[in-house]
Amino acid sequence: MQKIVDLRAYVLKSDNQGADYHAREGEHWINKTVIATPMSRYPEYQGTRTSFGIDVLGSLMVEVEAEDGTVGFSVTTGGLPAAYMVEKHFRRFVVGQLACNVELMFDQMYKASMYYGRKGITLNAISGVDCAVWDLLGRLREEPVWAMIGGKMREKQPMYATGPRPDFAKKMGFIGGKLPLPYGPAHGIEGLQKNLSLAKEMREKCGSEFMLAWDCWMALDRPYTLKLIKALEPYDFHWIEEALHPDDFQGYADLVKQRSHPILITTGEHEYSRWGFKNLIDTGVDILQPDVNWCGGLTELLKIKAMASANNRLVIPHGSSVYSYHFSIASDVTPFSEFLMMAPKADQIVPMFTPLFADEPVPESGFMHLSDKPGFGVELSKDLRWERPPFES
Repeated sequence: MQKIVDLRAYVLKSDNQGADYHAREGEHWINKTVIATPMSRYPEYQGTRTSFGIDVLGSLMVEVEAEDGTVGFSVTTGGLPAAYMVEKHFRRFVVGQLACNVELMFDQMYKASMYYGRKGITLNAISGVDCAVWDLLGRLREEPVWAMIGGKMREKQPMYATGPRPDFAKKMGFIGGKLPLPYGPAHGIEGLQKNLSLAKEMREKCGSEFMLAWDCWMALDRPYTLKLIKALEPYDFHWIEEALHPDDFQGYADLVKQRSHPILITTGEHEYSRWGFKNLIDTGVDILQPDVNWCGGLTELLKIKAMASANNRLVIPHGSSVYSYHFSIASDVTPFSEFLMMAPKADQIVPMFTPLFADEPVPESGFMHLSDKPGFGVELSKDLRWERPPFES
Protein backbone atom coordinates (compact mmCIF):
# COMPACT_ATOMS: atom_id res chain seq x y z
CA MET A 1 0.00 0.00 0.00
CA GLN A 2 1.28 3.44 -0.96
CA LYS A 3 1.99 6.19 1.53
CA ILE A 4 0.59 9.68 1.08
CA VAL A 5 3.37 12.17 0.34
CA ASP A 6 1.44 15.40 -0.15
CA LEU A 7 -1.86 17.09 0.70
CA ARG A 8 -2.97 20.23 -1.15
CA ALA A 9 -5.95 22.57 -0.90
CA TYR A 10 -7.27 24.79 -3.68
CA VAL A 11 -9.98 27.41 -4.16
CA LEU A 12 -11.80 28.14 -7.40
CA LYS A 13 -11.63 31.38 -9.34
CA SER A 14 -15.01 31.35 -11.04
CA ASP A 15 -18.44 32.94 -10.78
CA ASN A 16 -20.01 29.47 -10.84
CA GLN A 17 -18.60 27.56 -7.88
CA GLY A 18 -20.03 24.11 -8.46
CA ALA A 19 -19.73 22.49 -5.02
CA ASP A 20 -20.89 25.76 -3.43
CA TYR A 21 -23.94 25.50 -5.63
CA HIS A 22 -25.60 28.72 -4.47
CA ALA A 23 -22.79 30.72 -6.10
CA ARG A 24 -24.29 31.05 -9.58
CA GLU A 25 -24.09 33.93 -12.01
CA GLY A 26 -27.16 35.22 -13.81
CA GLU A 27 -30.80 34.42 -13.18
CA HIS A 28 -31.04 31.10 -11.36
CA TRP A 29 -33.92 29.70 -9.32
CA ILE A 30 -31.65 28.70 -6.43
CA ASN A 31 -30.64 32.24 -5.55
CA LYS A 32 -33.03 34.59 -7.34
CA THR A 33 -36.36 33.39 -5.97
CA VAL A 34 -38.03 33.84 -2.59
CA ILE A 35 -37.17 30.89 -0.34
CA ALA A 36 -37.79 30.84 3.41
CA THR A 37 -34.63 31.00 5.56
CA PRO A 38 -33.73 31.75 9.19
CA MET A 39 -33.00 35.30 7.97
CA SER A 40 -36.54 35.82 6.64
CA ARG A 41 -37.46 37.58 9.89
CA TYR A 42 -35.48 40.56 8.58
CA PRO A 43 -37.29 42.31 5.70
CA GLU A 44 -34.07 43.35 3.98
CA TYR A 45 -33.06 39.67 3.64
CA GLN A 46 -36.39 38.19 2.51
CA GLY A 47 -35.88 38.60 -1.21
CA THR A 48 -33.14 36.10 -2.01
CA ARG A 49 -30.79 33.85 -0.09
CA THR A 50 -27.75 35.49 -1.63
CA SER A 51 -28.77 38.77 0.02
CA PHE A 52 -27.50 37.47 3.38
CA GLY A 53 -24.42 35.74 1.93
CA ILE A 54 -25.30 32.09 1.40
CA ASP A 55 -22.84 32.06 -1.51
CA VAL A 56 -19.79 33.65 0.11
CA LEU A 57 -17.66 30.63 1.09
CA GLY A 58 -16.94 29.12 -2.32
CA SER A 59 -15.70 25.67 -3.28
CA LEU A 60 -12.73 23.79 -1.85
CA MET A 61 -10.76 21.17 -3.77
CA VAL A 62 -8.44 18.80 -1.90
CA GLU A 63 -5.75 16.66 -3.51
CA VAL A 64 -3.81 13.82 -1.90
CA GLU A 65 -0.78 12.36 -3.67
CA ALA A 66 0.74 8.90 -3.19
CA GLU A 67 4.39 7.84 -3.47
CA ASP A 68 3.96 6.66 -7.05
CA GLY A 69 2.43 9.98 -8.16
CA THR A 70 -1.20 8.82 -8.11
CA VAL A 71 -3.49 11.68 -7.09
CA GLY A 72 -6.94 11.48 -5.56
CA PHE A 73 -9.16 14.51 -5.10
CA SER A 74 -12.52 15.70 -3.82
CA VAL A 75 -14.50 18.92 -3.75
CA THR A 76 -16.64 20.41 -1.01
CA THR A 77 -17.50 23.87 0.31
CA GLY A 78 -15.51 26.09 2.65
CA GLY A 79 -13.27 28.11 0.36
CA LEU A 80 -10.31 29.90 1.93
CA PRO A 81 -11.12 29.18 5.60
CA ALA A 82 -11.37 25.44 4.95
CA ALA A 83 -8.25 25.50 2.76
CA TYR A 84 -6.32 27.04 5.65
CA MET A 85 -7.37 24.22 7.98
CA VAL A 86 -6.34 21.59 5.45
CA GLU A 87 -2.95 23.12 4.73
CA LYS A 88 -2.03 24.39 8.19
CA HIS A 89 -3.59 21.84 10.53
CA PHE A 90 -4.73 18.58 8.93
CA ARG A 91 -1.64 18.02 6.76
CA ARG A 92 0.29 16.54 9.72
CA PHE A 93 -2.30 13.77 10.13
CA VAL A 94 -2.30 12.76 6.45
CA VAL A 95 1.15 13.11 4.92
CA GLY A 96 3.15 9.98 5.74
CA GLN A 97 0.10 7.80 6.36
CA LEU A 98 -0.74 4.71 4.34
CA ALA A 99 -3.60 5.59 2.00
CA CYS A 100 -5.71 2.80 3.53
CA ASN A 101 -5.61 4.34 7.02
CA VAL A 102 -8.86 6.25 6.55
CA GLU A 103 -10.12 5.57 10.08
CA LEU A 104 -6.92 6.78 11.71
CA MET A 105 -6.75 9.94 9.60
CA PHE A 106 -10.36 10.86 10.32
CA ASP A 107 -10.01 10.20 14.03
CA GLN A 108 -6.88 12.31 14.36
CA MET A 109 -8.27 15.22 12.31
CA TYR A 110 -11.51 15.19 14.26
CA LYS A 111 -10.01 14.90 17.73
CA ALA A 112 -7.26 17.44 17.03
CA SER A 113 -9.80 20.06 15.92
CA MET A 114 -12.43 19.26 18.53
CA TYR A 115 -11.56 22.33 20.59
CA TYR A 116 -12.63 24.62 17.75
CA GLY A 117 -14.63 22.37 15.44
CA ARG A 118 -17.03 19.43 15.83
CA LYS A 119 -19.46 20.99 13.33
CA GLY A 120 -19.65 23.45 10.48
CA ILE A 121 -16.77 24.47 8.28
CA THR A 122 -14.22 22.37 10.19
CA LEU A 123 -16.14 19.24 9.27
CA ASN A 124 -16.41 20.50 5.68
CA ALA A 125 -12.62 20.59 5.54
CA ILE A 126 -12.26 17.16 7.14
CA SER A 127 -14.86 15.80 4.69
CA GLY A 128 -12.84 17.15 1.78
CA VAL A 129 -9.69 15.39 2.98
CA ASP A 130 -11.52 12.16 3.77
CA CYS A 131 -13.25 11.90 0.40
CA ALA A 132 -9.99 12.72 -1.40
CA VAL A 133 -8.30 9.85 0.44
CA TRP A 134 -11.13 7.48 -0.56
CA ASP A 135 -10.71 8.63 -4.17
CA LEU A 136 -6.97 7.99 -3.98
CA LEU A 137 -7.50 4.57 -2.40
CA GLY A 138 -9.86 3.60 -5.21
CA ARG A 139 -7.39 4.73 -7.85
CA LEU A 140 -4.56 2.77 -6.19
CA ARG A 141 -6.72 -0.35 -5.96
CA GLU A 142 -8.31 0.27 -9.38
CA GLU A 143 -11.75 -0.05 -7.80
CA PRO A 144 -14.75 2.29 -7.64
CA VAL A 145 -15.65 3.54 -4.17
CA TRP A 146 -19.00 1.73 -4.30
CA ALA A 147 -17.12 -1.57 -4.61
CA MET A 148 -14.80 -0.81 -1.69
CA ILE A 149 -17.71 -0.13 0.69
CA GLY A 150 -19.71 -3.26 -0.02
CA GLY A 151 -20.78 -3.30 -3.65
CA LYS A 152 -24.04 -2.30 -5.30
CA MET A 153 -27.31 -2.96 -3.50
CA ARG A 154 -29.09 -2.18 -6.77
CA GLU A 155 -27.90 -1.74 -10.35
CA LYS A 156 -29.44 1.70 -10.75
CA GLN A 157 -30.41 4.24 -8.11
CA PRO A 158 -33.90 5.84 -8.19
CA MET A 159 -33.68 9.62 -7.89
CA TYR A 160 -35.96 12.45 -6.82
CA ALA A 161 -35.40 16.04 -7.93
CA THR A 162 -35.07 19.15 -5.78
CA GLY A 163 -36.22 22.36 -7.43
CA PRO A 164 -39.17 24.69 -7.97
CA ARG A 165 -40.83 22.60 -10.71
CA PRO A 166 -41.56 19.02 -9.67
CA ASP A 167 -43.96 18.83 -12.60
CA PHE A 168 -40.96 19.15 -14.91
CA ALA A 169 -39.13 16.53 -12.86
CA LYS A 170 -41.98 14.06 -13.28
CA LYS A 171 -41.78 14.37 -17.08
CA MET A 172 -38.05 13.65 -16.86
CA GLY A 173 -38.68 10.35 -15.06
CA PHE A 174 -37.84 11.25 -11.46
CA ILE A 175 -39.75 9.41 -8.73
CA GLY A 176 -40.53 12.59 -6.81
CA GLY A 177 -39.90 16.30 -6.37
CA LYS A 178 -38.91 18.42 -3.39
CA LEU A 179 -39.94 22.07 -3.39
CA PRO A 180 -38.11 24.87 -1.60
CA LEU A 181 -40.64 26.44 0.80
CA PRO A 182 -41.12 30.08 -0.24
CA TYR A 183 -42.63 31.54 2.94
CA GLY A 184 -42.17 31.10 6.68
CA PRO A 185 -43.51 32.56 9.93
CA ALA A 186 -42.27 36.05 9.09
CA HIS A 187 -44.64 36.14 6.10
CA GLY A 188 -47.73 35.57 8.23
CA ILE A 189 -51.01 33.96 7.22
CA GLU A 190 -50.76 35.32 3.70
CA GLY A 191 -47.43 33.51 3.23
CA LEU A 192 -48.86 30.29 4.62
CA GLN A 193 -51.75 30.45 2.19
CA LYS A 194 -49.32 30.99 -0.70
CA ASN A 195 -47.40 27.89 0.40
CA LEU A 196 -50.60 25.86 0.43
CA SER A 197 -51.69 27.21 -2.95
CA LEU A 198 -48.37 26.10 -4.41
CA ALA A 199 -48.71 22.68 -2.78
CA LYS A 200 -52.19 22.29 -4.27
CA GLU A 201 -51.01 23.42 -7.71
CA MET A 202 -48.10 20.99 -7.81
CA ARG A 203 -50.18 18.06 -6.55
CA GLU A 204 -52.69 18.71 -9.33
CA LYS A 205 -49.92 18.97 -11.94
CA CYS A 206 -48.00 15.91 -10.73
CA GLY A 207 -50.87 13.55 -9.92
CA SER A 208 -51.58 11.52 -6.83
CA GLU A 209 -48.81 8.89 -7.19
CA PHE A 210 -45.86 11.28 -7.48
CA MET A 211 -43.85 11.88 -4.31
CA LEU A 212 -43.79 15.52 -3.16
CA ALA A 213 -41.92 17.09 -0.24
CA TRP A 214 -41.14 20.51 1.26
CA ASP A 215 -37.59 21.70 1.98
CA CYS A 216 -37.92 24.25 4.81
CA TRP A 217 -34.19 25.02 5.29
CA MET A 218 -34.25 25.70 9.05
CA ALA A 219 -36.75 28.55 8.58
CA LEU A 220 -39.74 27.53 10.73
CA ASP A 221 -40.71 27.20 14.39
CA ARG A 222 -42.72 24.42 16.01
CA PRO A 223 -46.20 26.08 15.97
CA TYR A 224 -45.88 27.12 12.32
CA THR A 225 -44.58 23.70 11.28
CA LEU A 226 -47.45 21.87 12.96
CA LYS A 227 -49.93 24.25 11.34
CA LEU A 228 -48.32 23.68 7.94
CA ILE A 229 -48.33 19.92 8.42
CA LYS A 230 -52.03 19.90 9.27
CA ALA A 231 -52.93 22.05 6.29
CA LEU A 232 -50.87 19.86 3.93
CA GLU A 233 -52.86 16.69 4.64
CA PRO A 234 -55.16 16.99 1.58
CA TYR A 235 -52.13 17.22 -0.70
CA ASP A 236 -50.42 14.05 0.60
CA PHE A 237 -46.86 15.37 0.87
CA HIS A 238 -44.37 12.59 1.64
CA TRP A 239 -42.18 14.56 4.04
CA ILE A 240 -41.36 17.96 5.50
CA GLU A 241 -37.62 18.60 5.70
CA GLU A 242 -35.36 20.52 8.07
CA ALA A 243 -38.16 22.67 9.43
CA LEU A 244 -36.42 23.77 12.64
CA HIS A 245 -33.10 25.05 13.94
CA PRO A 246 -30.63 22.14 13.59
CA ASP A 247 -29.97 22.06 17.34
CA ASP A 248 -33.64 22.03 18.35
CA PHE A 249 -33.68 18.31 19.10
CA GLN A 250 -36.64 18.66 21.46
CA GLY A 251 -38.50 20.50 18.73
CA TYR A 252 -38.01 17.63 16.29
CA ALA A 253 -39.15 15.17 18.94
CA ASP A 254 -42.29 17.30 19.40
CA LEU A 255 -42.98 17.33 15.65
CA VAL A 256 -42.73 13.53 15.52
CA LYS A 257 -45.18 13.16 18.40
CA GLN A 258 -47.61 15.95 17.51
CA ARG A 259 -47.93 15.70 13.71
CA SER A 260 -51.57 15.43 12.78
CA HIS A 261 -51.10 12.82 10.04
CA PRO A 262 -48.35 10.40 8.96
CA ILE A 263 -46.19 12.86 7.01
CA LEU A 264 -42.50 12.00 7.53
CA ILE A 265 -40.23 14.32 9.54
CA THR A 266 -36.74 14.53 8.03
CA THR A 267 -33.58 16.49 8.71
CA GLY A 268 -29.79 16.31 8.92
CA GLU A 269 -28.42 18.37 6.04
CA HIS A 270 -26.76 20.69 8.55
CA GLU A 271 -25.82 18.06 11.13
CA TYR A 272 -22.33 16.70 11.62
CA SER A 273 -20.61 13.51 12.79
CA ARG A 274 -22.04 10.34 14.30
CA TRP A 275 -22.61 12.16 17.60
CA GLY A 276 -24.91 14.74 16.04
CA PHE A 277 -26.84 12.07 14.18
CA LYS A 278 -27.19 9.97 17.33
CA ASN A 279 -29.04 12.96 18.82
CA LEU A 280 -31.31 13.12 15.75
CA ILE A 281 -32.05 9.39 15.89
CA ASP A 282 -33.11 9.83 19.51
CA THR A 283 -35.71 12.45 18.49
CA GLY A 284 -37.54 9.86 16.38
CA VAL A 285 -37.20 11.64 13.01
CA ASP A 286 -37.99 9.31 10.14
CA ILE A 287 -35.21 10.05 7.64
CA LEU A 288 -31.63 11.25 8.17
CA GLN A 289 -30.16 13.47 5.44
CA PRO A 290 -26.40 13.87 5.95
CA ASP A 291 -24.26 15.52 3.31
CA VAL A 292 -21.13 13.41 2.77
CA ASN A 293 -19.15 16.54 1.85
CA TRP A 294 -20.07 18.20 5.16
CA CYS A 295 -20.81 15.58 7.84
CA GLY A 296 -17.25 14.27 8.12
CA GLY A 297 -16.77 12.48 4.82
CA LEU A 298 -17.48 8.93 3.71
CA THR A 299 -15.69 7.43 6.72
CA GLU A 300 -18.12 9.11 9.08
CA LEU A 301 -21.16 8.65 6.84
CA LEU A 302 -20.70 4.88 6.96
CA LYS A 303 -20.93 5.03 10.77
CA ILE A 304 -24.05 7.20 10.56
CA LYS A 305 -25.60 4.68 8.19
CA ALA A 306 -24.84 1.80 10.55
CA MET A 307 -26.59 3.59 13.42
CA ALA A 308 -29.56 4.41 11.20
CA SER A 309 -29.88 0.83 10.00
CA ALA A 310 -29.83 -0.47 13.57
CA ASN A 311 -32.62 1.98 14.43
CA ASN A 312 -34.76 1.31 11.33
CA ARG A 313 -34.23 4.76 9.83
CA LEU A 314 -33.58 5.66 6.21
CA VAL A 315 -30.53 7.66 5.15
CA ILE A 316 -31.24 9.82 2.10
CA PRO A 317 -28.12 11.98 1.66
CA HIS A 318 -28.33 15.64 0.83
CA GLY A 319 -27.05 16.43 -2.66
CA SER A 320 -23.25 16.09 -2.97
CA SER A 321 -23.10 14.59 -6.46
CA VAL A 322 -20.86 11.54 -7.02
CA TYR A 323 -19.81 11.51 -3.38
CA SER A 324 -23.32 10.56 -2.32
CA TYR A 325 -24.10 8.44 -5.40
CA HIS A 326 -21.38 5.91 -4.52
CA PHE A 327 -22.62 5.70 -0.94
CA SER A 328 -26.28 5.47 -1.88
CA ILE A 329 -26.03 2.67 -4.40
CA ALA A 330 -24.14 0.58 -1.81
CA SER A 331 -26.46 1.42 1.12
CA ASP A 332 -29.14 -0.89 2.51
CA VAL A 333 -31.07 2.07 3.98
CA THR A 334 -31.05 4.36 0.92
CA PRO A 335 -33.78 3.24 -1.49
CA PHE A 336 -33.62 6.52 -3.46
CA SER A 337 -31.44 9.63 -3.66
CA GLU A 338 -31.56 13.38 -4.24
CA PHE A 339 -30.66 15.18 -7.44
CA LEU A 340 -30.42 18.95 -7.25
CA MET A 341 -31.78 20.61 -10.38
CA MET A 342 -29.02 23.03 -11.34
CA ALA A 343 -30.45 24.27 -14.63
CA PRO A 344 -31.40 27.95 -14.10
CA LYS A 345 -35.11 27.23 -14.67
CA ALA A 346 -35.04 23.60 -13.45
CA ASP A 347 -36.30 22.60 -16.87
CA GLN A 348 -33.46 20.30 -17.93
CA ILE A 349 -30.90 17.96 -16.39
CA VAL A 350 -27.39 19.32 -15.97
CA PRO A 351 -24.63 17.89 -13.73
CA MET A 352 -25.16 18.83 -10.08
CA PHE A 353 -21.66 20.25 -9.58
CA THR A 354 -21.51 22.11 -12.90
CA PRO A 355 -18.87 23.16 -14.00
CA LEU A 356 -16.39 21.21 -11.84
CA PHE A 357 -16.18 17.79 -13.48
CA ALA A 358 -15.49 16.78 -17.06
CA ASP A 359 -17.56 13.60 -16.77
CA GLU A 360 -20.08 13.95 -13.93
CA PRO A 361 -22.88 11.36 -14.23
CA VAL A 362 -26.50 12.49 -14.39
CA PRO A 363 -29.77 10.58 -14.04
CA GLU A 364 -31.26 8.88 -17.07
CA SER A 365 -35.06 8.59 -16.97
CA GLY A 366 -34.93 9.17 -13.23
CA PHE A 367 -32.20 6.63 -12.41
CA MET A 368 -28.49 7.03 -11.70
CA HIS A 369 -26.03 4.54 -13.20
CA LEU A 370 -22.46 4.36 -11.92
CA SER A 371 -19.48 3.12 -13.90
CA ASP A 372 -16.58 0.90 -12.84
CA LYS A 373 -14.10 3.80 -13.01
CA PRO A 374 -11.77 3.83 -10.00
CA GLY A 375 -12.33 6.12 -7.02
CA PHE A 376 -15.35 8.35 -7.35
CA GLY A 377 -15.09 7.99 -11.12
CA VAL A 378 -14.74 11.64 -12.17
CA GLU A 379 -11.99 14.00 -13.31
CA LEU A 380 -11.78 17.77 -12.91
CA SER A 381 -12.66 19.94 -15.86
CA LYS A 382 -9.55 21.30 -17.54
CA ASP A 383 -11.22 24.67 -18.14
CA LEU A 384 -11.23 25.76 -14.49
CA ARG A 385 -8.74 27.91 -12.63
CA TRP A 386 -7.94 26.41 -9.24
CA GLU A 387 -5.51 28.34 -7.03
CA ARG A 388 -3.54 27.03 -4.08
CA PRO A 389 -3.62 29.83 -1.49
CA PRO A 390 -0.10 30.98 -0.54
CA PHE A 391 -0.45 30.55 3.22
CA GLU A 392 2.70 31.51 5.09
CA SER A 393 4.57 28.59 6.60
